[in-house]
Amino acid sequence: MASTLPADDVTRILLDLFSPAHRADPYPLFAQLREGGPVHETPLGIRLVTRHAECTAVLQNPSWGHNQGPDGAFRGGDSFLFMNPPQHTRLRGMVSRTFTPRMISGLAPRIERLVDQLLDDMVSAGETDLIAALAYPLPMTIVCELLGIPATDYPVFHKWSIAIARGLDPEILLSPEEKTRRDESTAAFYDYFRELARSRRDHPADDLISALAAVDENGDGLSDTELLGTGNLLLNAGHETSVNLIGNGLLALLRHPEQLAALHAEPELVPSAVQELLRFDAPIQLIPRDALTELELAGELLPPGSGVAVLLAAANRDPAAYPDPDRLDVTRFHGRQAAPPRHLAFSLGVHFCLGAGLALLEMETLLRRVIERGITIDPLTDEPDFKPNVILRGPERLPVSVHEPAPRHR
Repeated sequence: MASTLPADDVTRILLDLFSPAHRADPYPLFAQLREGGPVHETPLGIRLVTRHAECTAVLQNPSWGHNQGPDGAFRGGDSFLFMNPPQHTRLRGMVSRTFTPRMISGLAPRIERLVDQLLDDMVSAGETDLIAALAYPLPMTIVCELLGIPATDYPVFHKWSIAIARGLDPEILLSPEEKTRRDESTAAFYDYFRELARSRRDHPADDLISALAAVDENGDGLSDTELLGTGNLLLNAGHETSVNLIGNGLLALLRHPEQLAALHAEPELVPSAVQELLRFDAPIQLIPRDALTELELAGELLPPGSGVAVLLAAANRDPAAYPDPDRLDVTRFHGRQAAPPRHLAFSLGVHFCLGAGLALLEMETLLRRVIERGITIDPLTDEPDFKPNVILRGPERLPVSVHEPAPRHR
């Protein structure tokens, strides 16, 4: 096998990855796995894929898909995220017709207004929780406005989203209470979304739910199950992932003030900085894949049904792909002749994140406005609390002080 680590060491590292003690910094553990080989067997019956080359090969090959049976270590879902071609191709294509780059770029003015409003509130407060005051409300508001969800219902969607996101972790990591909250939240979301979609079919509005609920000129449309699963995906992929991008990204910059200073000196670095923040501390740490046919991985032939966990966070710190990978460098992806390999934070291939453009727009707008306004954000703790999630990783609370210089009067 490709691993040089004894089985007991792999098990110990895996348990450590699941442990709260390593949640704030799992990267030394990822490094141990990566240095021990590109692939490791585990007691869970799945293999861990650790290096950039092998992770890229899995993600780009559509024959690595999703086992839709009930016996996997990871719980799937009703959205096209957990489907394989041709069903995945059909559903993703239908959603892509409404969730277009042009539509996303048209949100720029609204996102900027919302960012300024949230920053105003943070400055007025002086001291606040960055996650509750900024990381959650920015993507939550935008995705709910896109879907056409009334603002009065945002708090309950926030509650459902947290429970559903936690439920994406492997079943063995979830307590009975967490599984119950996940299932109850999913059921409540589906009931709500079903009624909203029914209303939009009768009375269409200018929102994403109306577009998804409509039947096109060829008579093709989403079934109720497909519509509910797609809504669930858009809520969580369009929200929880962006929450972690904002939380992880701003925390990384606060811990590396020289990199934040570089952005203030050269604001044109913001787009490349966001790419580096995604590489440095990925919002999604790992994703599952299953062999849909007999496949080779790291020199071993695996039978159909073999499961792997693609460790995106480990691949994004692979020194074979990125020189000095544990160093945050906001210039890493900026205008170089020999560009570094693509990071894997948004996956690759047929399952590349549909909401990547929106997440980038939100984060780039946020950084740009912080720089343009000269806002200073200082952490009030060196050890913020992290969410219990393993797959979707980010700080749960990040106390900060926020200051904006007084406007100059001529």
